[in-house]
Amino acid sequence: MAADIATGFAWWQWGVVYQVYPRSFQDSNGDGIGDLPGITARLDYLVNLGVDAIWISPIFSSPMADFGYDVSDYCGIYPPFGTLDDFDRLTVAAHERGLKVILDFVPNHTSDQHPWFIESRSSRDNPKRDWYIWRDPKPDGSPPSNWVSEFGGPAWTFDEATGQFYYHAYLKEQPDLNWRNPLVRDAMLQVLRFWFKRGVDGFRVDAIHHLFEDEKLRDNPPNPDWRKGMSPARSVIRAYTMDQPEVHEAIAAMRRIADGFGDRAMIGEAYLPFDRLMAYYGVDLTGFHLPFNFHLLSTPWNPTAIAALIDAYEAALPPGAWPNWVLGNHDRSRVASRLGREQAPIAAMLLLTLRGTPTIYQGEELGLTDVPIPPERVQDPWEKNVPGLGLGRDPVRIPMPWDSSANAGFTTGEPWLPIGTSNASAHVVGQTGDPASMLSLYRSLLALRRSKPALSVGTYVPVAASDGILAYERRHADRRLLIALNFGAEPQPLEIGGSPNGPLLSTYLDQVQPTTASSLMLRPHEGVVIEIS
Repeated sequence: MAADIATGFAWWQWGVVYQVYPRSFQDSNGDGIGDLPGITARLDYLVNLGVDAIWISPIFSSPMADFGYDVSDYCGIYPPFGTLDDFDRLTVAAHERGLKVILDFVPNHTSDQHPWFIESRSSRDNPKRDWYIWRDPKPDGSPPSNWVSEFGGPAWTFDEATGQFYYHAYLKEQPDLNWRNPLVRDAMLQVLRFWFKRGVDGFRVDAIHHLFEDEKLRDNPPNPDWRKGMSPARSVIRAYTMDQPEVHEAIAAMRRIADGFGDRAMIGEAYLPFDRLMAYYGVDLTGFHLPFNFHLLSTPWNPTAIAALIDAYEAALPPGAWPNWVLGNHDRSRVASRLGREQAPIAAMLLLTLRGTPTIYQGEELGLTDVPIPPERVQDPWEKNVPGLGLGRDPVRIPMPWDSSANAGFTTGEPWLPIGTSNASAHVVGQTGDPASMLSLYRSLLALRRSKPALSVGTYVPVAASDGILAYERRHADRRLLIALNFGAEPQPLEIGGSPNGPLLSTYLDQVQPTTASSLMLRPHEGVVIEIS
């Protein structure tokens, strides 16, 4: 990154984050499961892609009831992924290549196989009993409240041995920690210190808005908008099980740990409306550096709706807060499946030219689509708990297709999820040799972003939003870049304010000719970046 960009801006501001789902990235030993040595072997691919940081989904010791989000040892590695030595080698290799390493932190809950919970459930007077949320049944023997698990069913499970219920926002194998207990807080903050000392550059903090629940265990009110076919968890309004006020002091404590290690970043996962999300930046920006902004995932895909979203987000940001954007992750349907293959390049250009830090989910740079999973191959516990609603996340977690060989170069064994045939021609090797491929577009966009401070750290200026076109400028010093995106299947004209020096990049990736015209005709589903003087 150019020195003038680095001065005054942190890496988590000008950089681009790439999410690695380790089970599905690269298998190095033929067991069908991706691993840490596999990630290390593919670091040069990420460097050539042009990203700046890798966020690795959970790698900690786990029974894998929820594929790593049920942690049994926060300072150990799940053996099929490798060892702590493998992790250290990965971190060193990434840093040698200029890549930052971000890990997942799961503070809300542990596995029911974690030694803490095994002790906690052993008796009512165990010293770790209060490390989790245990409550007596109601007089009629029913659970303490009407709280519903995010994965379906009651959020309370009765323990016969001790005669109490324990709370779990997710699976019963994922009991919630009691963050009101200072010993729990201290133990979890020590986990952050452990990994920061090993060279980790930041954390993405999972499910942070679930960290506290209402101390009075008040029932959640029914959701009048819930309908059959929706997730059972949405049958109630989660007023007392999510986004409780105590969460912000816990976040501030995490931030203080990160700040003590220097140039580190804390990213928070919280699906919340803007008016509540902004609080996660903390008082005087002492909370998360980047509370994830997921709103592009649910906003109608049209220029006026997206322009309104951008304006609302920019207006809501606290003074000095840095924005960020997400278009895909391991929990949501892939961009090309949600929006169609024709609009996937438009989505890529939008993501990588908006003001703020973008996150790319592995495989989006190939234009991958969701892969149907046969019932007998379903792995996701959400789909198993609530079958038939299409809530399963397996279709977006299929192994990365690297080449045209058997199992797409991901493994020499049987892959943990089927790779499927819908993305047969979307592999890395084939797209690397195709100058018009989605991979070539991502590389071009990332290279342009890296070379143009206006794209990485410049201001955002809205230009136009119609039924067909979204246009905006990014400005830095005396440089102006116009981004124009055609959301439709018909050509669309656009008046250009100023004197264009010529298009820098088109999503068509064809020959870009210099122009001095004051108007532009965008081709169907075309996005362009134009320099203006």
